Amino acid sequence: MQPRISMITLGVSDLEASIAFYEKGLGFPRMASPPEVAFFTLNGTWLGLFGREALAEDAQISAQGSGFNGFSLAHNVASEAEVDAVVQHAVDSGARLVKQPARVSWGGYSGYFTDPDGHLWEVAYNPYFWVGPGDAGA
Repeated sequence: MQPRISMITLGVSDLEASIAFYEKGLGFPRMASPPEVAFFTLNGTWLGLFGREALAEDAQISAQGSGFNGFSLAHNVASEAEVDAVVQHAVDSGARLVKQPARVSWGGYSGYFTDPDGHLWEVAYNPYFWVGPGDAGA
């Protein structure tokens, strides 16, 4: 098996509101898709949005759950100033600020927000190596 994550699918409570947040708010490029799901291209992977109940049914698990899901999605950028700008843009687009961007113990700089369904996003700058496609800033 070749290690990769091809697509991340988030179960959402209000598909239209989540589509608006990611497409209009954050500016993610939306692909053509059936009405019950939305796909966005993310430089080497896709983000899918699917109704929370429908996603749980598809996986044959309970849709119940709340609080911390045990993971975060990360968006790495090329500078501390870009962390600040991306976090502020997300908040201006309807995200909830969880942790104000700041220098962190491992030597980088990051902040956290949640999308309208509480999915946790970290925006980070790592001064030691680039985490992402191509060169930093590409």
